[in-house]
Amino acid sequence: MSPVKAIDFHVHLPTPDWLDISMKGYVEAAESYFRSKVARKTIDELAQEYDGLDIVAVLLAWDAETATGRPRVPNDLVAEACRAYPKTFIGFGSVDPLKGDRAVSELDRIAELGLKGVKLHPSLQAFAPNEEQHWPLYEKCQELGLIVLFHTGTSGIGAGQPGGQGIRIDFARPIWLDAPAAAFPDLKIIAAHFGYPWHLELLAMALHKTNIYIDISGWAPRYIPTEVMRDMKGRLQDQFVFGSDYPFIQPQRCLDELQGLDIPAPVLQKVLIGNGKRLLGIA
Repeated sequence: MSPVKAIDFHVHLPTPDWLDISMKGYVEAAESYFRSKVARKTIDELAQEYDGLDIVAVLLAWDAETATGRPRVPNDLVAEACRAYPKTFIGFGSVDPLKGDRAVSELDRIAELGLKGVKLHPSLQAFAPNEEQHWPLYEKCQELGLIVLFHTGTSGIGAGQPGGQGIRIDFARPIWLDAPAAAFPDLKIIAAHFGYPWHLELLAMALHKTNIYIDISGWAPRYIPTEVMRDMKGRLQDQFVFGSDYPFIQPQRCLDELQGLDIPAPVLQKVLIGNGKRLLGIA
């Protein structure tokens, strides 16, 4: 394998089970929002694609059963994929915060499976991240060394639909992560999609708290707001990580556009690889 070009922190499994069952009715709105059709692929095909790009993919499990009534993408499935392709995949599990003690207990199993973090989606999971009833969840993640990746900002899921398909984007305001970041200083938090339209709020939080990281997924890089790009190139260059939001946005497009954005090479290397390696604790 050639040297790794990037670590993609935001890769959804493009399997029919997720897209056509768990995401049924949501995918069409997301495709319209991202202006791209989503191809169904097996895990083997996904591994082949990322291996061909020399990109390591962080695969995300999905559990929003309480709020949506839809089947989850199991943590075991992500772990199996990582075991099958250890050089290409790193895994993040998922728990449903509304399951309370069961969610906290599942974190032990996530760690035992060798997964590196947990993906939470406040809008789809219908929970407020700043409520102290979720403190045991964060405390356990901190104890186990699991990174917590939160969806922040608006959502392609539900976009352009009446009532946004019942999905509340206010749950995904970055400011709701400030309380857990303060209460758990050793908890590593990644705020996905840089929290648009509340990106200034998130930049202020990251400047204030070094345990908050920002991923740039969900956007074609040439459309990233000026303020975000300025801080990524400047004073927050150690707290940004790369992500695509595959299969809705293709990683090669993201890499190509980033190369054309006048980002100093050492900074781009931090964002694409260096910060991610440090965050994941890998050589």
